[in-house]
Amino acid sequence: MPTILLVGFNHRTAAVDLREQFALNGCGLRMALSDLVAVNGISPHLYELAIISTCNRMEFVAVVEDLAAGQAALESYLVQNHHISPAALRSLLYVYSEREAVTHLFRVASGLDSLILGEPQILGQIANAHSEAHLAGASGPLLSHLFNQALHCGKRAHTETTIGSHTTSISHAAADTASQWLGGLTQRRALVIGAGEMAELAAVALQQHGATDINCINRTLARAERLAQQVDGNALDWPSLVPALVRADVVVSATSAPHPVLCYGDVAAAVAQRAGRPLLLLDIAMPRDIENTVDTLIGVQRLDLDHLRDAVDANLAKRAAAVPVVESIIEEEVDAFSDWRSGRQVAPTLVQLRRKAELVAGAEVERTLRRLTNGANHGELNAGERHDTADERIEHELAQMAHRIVNKLLHEPTVRLKAQAASGNGVTYANVVQDLFALEPMTPSRNGKHRG
Repeated sequence: MPTILLVGFNHRTAAVDLREQFALNGCGLRMALSDLVAVNGISPHLYELAIISTCNRMEFVAVVEDLAAGQAALESYLVQNHHISPAALRSLLYVYSEREAVTHLFRVASGLDSLILGEPQILGQIANAHSEAHLAGASGPLLSHLFNQALHCGKRAHTETTIGSHTTSISHAAADTASQWLGGLTQRRALVIGAGEMAELAAVALQQHGATDINCINRTLARAERLAQQVDGNALDWPSLVPALVRADVVVSATSAPHPVLCYGDVAAAVAQRAGRPLLLLDIAMPRDIENTVDTLIGVQRLDLDHLRDAVDANLAKRAAAVPVVESIIEEEVDAFSDWRSGRQVAPTLVQLRRKAELVAGAEVERTLRRLTNGANHGELNAGERHDTADERIEHELAQMAHRIVNKLLHEPTVRLKAQAASGNGVTYANVVQDLFALEPMTPSRNGKHRG
């Protein structure tokens, strides 16, 4: 019987330099799948295969017949293609099979195994892994259903619980804090200092929180222009810093400078022209961008990473509170997958049994109709149209009766056979049914389907 195998490593078992060494994306991911695909399907030990490769994990999800051989095939591929010793590789890997493998994949999809609890990006990464496997011809019916169920589980976790709510991003926490301090960001003027990744995330977060007047300033004007274009904002050159501070309600500074870029003198000069309007400064840079001496200025409130991390930690605690509910959802979805898989073992036998019963019932209906028609031809029914109408009505009633009899006779065997499958006895009982009713034996094919 085909078995589900999961082999991988993540941020808990492998350092970032090792994860970088193994990372696959785009063409690299497609080439890896192609390398593991042989003529007539997957390599001898792997029936189906998908690869989840992100910055925090690489996991191979496979359908195999022999667990040891399947694991050895994957380890051999990694050793040969990444110049690592077998012993060093095994120290990184975790290996799961069957229900453990399914549960792990569903935990990953739900965000419980992520570096940041509840992060939603993994759902897209899992969908991409399955899409790439499908395009490479490496995914079959079992993995397709498994990945679809994993995505369904992840979506349930994020829609039915707060596991993905309450931001844990510093940039989003800055925008959220600004919105709370200012009573919303609509009609507020925002200034973003810097043009790197953190500044970009902050600008986007400000826009998502409702800010429509966003100025972007950077020592390189071209980079400020690129960022401003992303958020429908305005780009400013560096000499415009003080005038921009005069206009702003909130400032988010996120440069990579080794020293403060927003000094006491600049802020003081701006405050003198603000007519008492308060100014919120959010410093999300490391090292810090804003001199802490600005705290002495009246009307200025400065928050740095330490302040914002308190908010992030509080949000993580709120996410953690949702974990028990998410785990219940995962258990339900794992059970649903197991039920589907158990039913799938006996489905071909049930299809054959119903087909045979319907053929027998159909033949008897035809035989009865012929006898009734022959009797009518020798009796008193001579009106052609009335005769045809009567025959059609009789044929319909007989067919319906036969269909009801088939359904009633097969209902109990169907329910009991599915129950036995759920208990792990599906194959044994399916074989008994095949023998009792002289059905054609079902043999598994290499992709997990059955051939009759």
